[in-house]
Amino acid sequence: MTEPFSVWAPARSRVRVTVDDVQHEMARDDQGWWHAEVSGGIDYAFLLDDDETPLPDPRSLWQPNGVHEASRRYEHGAFEWTDSGWTGRALPGSVVYELHIGTFTPSRTFDGAIEKLDHLVSLGIDLVEVLPVNAFDGVAGWGYDGVLWGAVHEPYGGPDGFKRFVDACHARGLGVILDVVYNHLGPSGAYLDRFGPYFAGRNLWGPTLNLDGPDSDEVRRYVIENALGWLRDFHVDGLRLDAVHALIDTRATHVLEELSVEVDALSAGLGRPLSLIAESDLNDPRHVRSRSAGGYGLTAQWCDDIHHALHVALSGETSGYYGDFAGALPATLRSAFFHAGTWSSFRRRTHGRPVSSLPGYQFLAYLQNHDQIGNRAAGDRLTATVSPARMLCGAAIVFCSPYTPMLFMGEEWAASTPWQFFASFPDPELASAVRTGRRREFAAHGWGEASVPDPMSPATVSASTLDWSEVDSSPVLATYRALIALRRRYPELADPRLDRFVVESGDGWLVLHRGALRVAVNLGGAAVALPVRVTAVLLAAEGVVAGDELMLPADTFAVVRV
Repeated sequence: MTEPFSVWAPARSRVRVTVDDVQHEMARDDQGWWHAEVSGGIDYAFLLDDDETPLPDPRSLWQPNGVHEASRRYEHGAFEWTDSGWTGRALPGSVVYELHIGTFTPSRTFDGAIEKLDHLVSLGIDLVEVLPVNAFDGVAGWGYDGVLWGAVHEPYGGPDGFKRFVDACHARGLGVILDVVYNHLGPSGAYLDRFGPYFAGRNLWGPTLNLDGPDSDEVRRYVIENALGWLRDFHVDGLRLDAVHALIDTRATHVLEELSVEVDALSAGLGRPLSLIAESDLNDPRHVRSRSAGGYGLTAQWCDDIHHALHVALSGETSGYYGDFAGALPATLRSAFFHAGTWSSFRRRTHGRPVSSLPGYQFLAYLQNHDQIGNRAAGDRLTATVSPARMLCGAAIVFCSPYTPMLFMGEEWAASTPWQFFASFPDPELASAVRTGRRREFAAHGWGEASVPDPMSPATVSASTLDWSEVDSSPVLATYRALIALRRRYPELADPRLDRFVVESGDGWLVLHRGALRVAVNLGGAAVALPVRVTAVLLAAEGVVAGDELMLPADTFAVVRV
């Protein structure tokens, strides 16, 4: 059977495709695309001009031998899905669980992760957010150094493995959100610029895409088609868009708005909801405002301000960007953004703008996530410094808030394992540069070099892998399950209307008003008596006494009806 091969290389005078080591000349069209039809063959690569170095397909779907080697044909239609009855999972009202395939289970594979999905179902999770699975150089890594965005990392199980994972999630009623990275490419295997004007410069993490310069139309389509492919061909229910503040686009229609239009159209065609969730450092509600109101029309965005305020309130840590958040928890809970056109001492300028009338579900709230743990020198979780009882107070706030709750893998049982930064670049010079750069970065934040694990050591990956034997002895798991179940049982706890959300606060205590329910939390050092007349206790920590007043010992919470 004759199969077509195509590649965009507008400035090249000659392009060949080698299929199973046999070279074939390609013909150029008026748009800078090169085409050839070849009978048979499985593995293929491209040769540009007279260079005899074979390069993988920039739009590859399968890299079985790594990002520097030939691409392999992959037919989406060959996979036998069993989710024909799946109607999707909308973000409003959902609870999100963030996980990394390479450290979620000791097998470090999609199939290993499937074996733990029933745990997520029993926990009450609605959407599983998977850290990037695109192809990157090496075996182990966070996934943010991807260079072939359409190919699934082979050590995890490749494209069929990911499809089995999504199919298994859907069979259990779990939606899947995939973390994707369009703001940069990794440092090894990023060959896009050899084919065409894909790159526009560099940012802190690597080369950036040409989204608004000459010949950028095809680059934008590269991003959008990649996103649509995950949603359409891999049956994914949403995308988490990494660090969108680093997408430089000066066009009248921003690439995020263009993407949201395309995804809405695809959602209508598929008949199921599709979500786009941004990570942004801008505190700009424009990302999630409707397009009719001048926004980009994304579904939601991560809200680091809520995390920072919670972290400071629970841990007392005020170094670095945490410095502005001492005492900021009540105000941040009321408005999602603490920095909303206000002074940021960490940035030494004013930052952000108010959320105004947007619903709370458009902001993800969390005690922990991969960044806030993994970008600490030792990768230490919150429970390394905060007691389980105190962490549960924070969990009660997150799960009973008007925001979309998210938790990081292992948080639900207070996992003792850290989650550290790691990579596995085979190039020794690159590995050394990453090791040195990471230690310098942490030294600049005041962490000693000795406290920084070797990011290139397999021992760091092993140390960051969840220990599932801890689950049965967890001091917090039952309460996590109970809090999520309460959120599902009582619609007041998931009500996203911020104009109906009241936060009372005093010396170390908070009371969240959720319709006829109250969520009371005492983070102070001594017991408090709050003027809350209780008619029923829905969930409470040990030692709480309810009556004409609500008596809370230190580091306790209660969810009650008044």
